[in-house]
Amino acid sequence: MEKELYKKILVATDGSANTARAIKYGIELARIADADVCAVYVLDTSACASMPMDAAWTSLYELLRAEGNEALKYVEEKCEQSSVPFEGVVLDGHPAHEIVDYANENEIDLIVMGTLGKTGLDRILLGSVASTVAHTSSVPVMIIRSIDIDEGTGTAAD
Repeated sequence: MEKELYKKILVATDGSANTARAIKYGIELARIADADVCAVYVLDTSACASMPMDAAWTSLYELLRAEGNEALKYVEEKCEQSSVPFEGVVLDGHPAHEIVDYANENEIDLIVMGTLGKTGLDRILLGSVASTVAHTSSVPVMIIRSIDIDEGTGTAAD
């Protein structure tokens, strides 16, 4: 018998409404494939690495971790509604690197994540976690746009 294609699907979330569509796709694919969902939220601590660890930073860190836990709780609730096994983890570091490392270290078969669909200067200035993951991961990556694009015009459809 051939090995199942997907056993563990990583669904990356940042807790924003922009990732809801990717979460929906990841969970549905897991349901169809009889796979587990592993949701990952990454606290982007790379920009704060040079800050001293004082009481203010500790309070901010705890607030950000709580937001991460809320984001994972949302994915867990959606998994429960679809009867899909769930596991969640909050990681610290650069989001793209942490997602790729986690996938490699935890036998993930597919990474599902959203993108804002930014183009031009916004994309250059802000970078793209999804793009970095897609280009550096040895695990297949499915990128889901968070908005519907009108194929005729290339603009967001209402």
